[in-house]
Amino acid sequence: MNQHYSQTRKIDPAKGAFLDDGTPNDANRVEIGPTRLAFSEWEAAGLTLPNLPAMREYRWRRLTRHIVDRGYGGLLMFDPLNIRYATDSTNMQLWNTHNPFRAVLLCADGYMVMWDYKNSPFLSEFNPLVREQRSGADLFYFDRGDKVGVAADVLANEVRELIAEHGGGEKRLAVDKIMLHGLRALERQGFEVMDGEEVTEKSRAVKGPDEILAMRCASHACETAVHKMECFARETIPGGNTSEDDIWAVLHAENIKRGGEWIETRLLASGPRTNPWFQECGPRIVRNNEIVAFDTDLIGSYGICIDISRTWWIGDEKPRPDMIYAMQHGVEHIQTNMQMLKPGVMIPELSANTHVLDAQFQKGKYGCLMHGVGLCDEWPLVAYPDHAVEGAYDYPLEAGMVLCVEALVQPEGGDFAIKLEDQVLITEDGFENLTTYPFDAALMGS
Repeated sequence: MNQHYSQTRKIDPAKGAFLDDGTPNDANRVEIGPTRLAFSEWEAAGLTLPNLPAMREYRWRRLTRHIVDRGYGGLLMFDPLNIRYATDSTNMQLWNTHNPFRAVLLCADGYMVMWDYKNSPFLSEFNPLVREQRSGADLFYFDRGDKVGVAADVLANEVRELIAEHGGGEKRLAVDKIMLHGLRALERQGFEVMDGEEVTEKSRAVKGPDEILAMRCASHACETAVHKMECFARETIPGGNTSEDDIWAVLHAENIKRGGEWIETRLLASGPRTNPWFQECGPRIVRNNEIVAFDTDLIGSYGICIDISRTWWIGDEKPRPDMIYAMQHGVEHIQTNMQMLKPGVMIPELSANTHVLDAQFQKGKYGCLMHGVGLCDEWPLVAYPDHAVEGAYDYPLEAGMVLCVEALVQPEGGDFAIKLEDQVLITEDGFENLTTYPFDAALMGS
């Protein structure tokens, strides 16, 4: 009965065997994907879905080219987001971040092997680019105890054999994040271990056409969830019993309803807790006529990160003039800096030519002007001039990059902060702001 059910139960009964994104129309499929709610909202919005097989091949080819261009025999990945990029497969992503049990080796000839949790090799079998499924990459002490070194030697030997066959015997191997025993075991096998993070971050920085389509869909889903959160906040805060946690829980729920995955932080604060920024949400009851500010940091549909920020005034009175000025100043900051974005502009130029915040906001300004975004916050980071390190980011912008443009406007010693952030695509001749969520009218002085 269960087998028959899985064969006939569809995400969308109006579709055939495959959905418009090229994935099986099966409500019980292995791969994580958008829900019927998300698909219906995207169709109503006139959005074009990505072709996921094409997106996976684009990522695989891009990673392979970066390996070959550097003369490496392969790239060994433990970071779950790099694994997601290479294979589009997931397995307990958050648990995997602190218990690294998965690994992927992409060899210079494109041959790709996944080491997964011992009982779940099937989780990547939907992707034909993953040629083998194995187990045994769990090199953390909890799982291996005092014999972790033995497990590391076994894994390193397997890597050596694969590189000998598919990496041209090249002894330079890029590795992103690896446990200490694993590193030493690879070195005993004769590998020169190179910086894999440099490879993956540069690979991930330029998005292909289907990744951009996926980001548009994820952005629509995220903004829909944010709208639900705003409606909840405005409807319930005047009653005097709504906490920051209550508001933030709406974003989580609406994200999951659309096939989103998780939220990386808890950055929502209200009233005087907004300054200093970076206090995460808690049980504080939000009062009428206060600011609510947040940063989504949301891993949404298709595993795409939508990282936007907004600040709302919620109440029946008008915000203070200094709040309105700070809001207008923050909007000017991100919109002015956005105008610099186009292919060929060097990252240090963005730092040097930034819109300058008022002196009262300098000490509390955000940690960066802009940063890349894809499956999470990614390379590059664009620093403010006083934090820029010479030579750290001497690279030009390229079409297909996506940057989050930031503003944190908080007066030193003040009782509020304004947090704003838009997600922007670099196009062939300039930029496109992918974020459509409006700025709060009351704080804009309307």
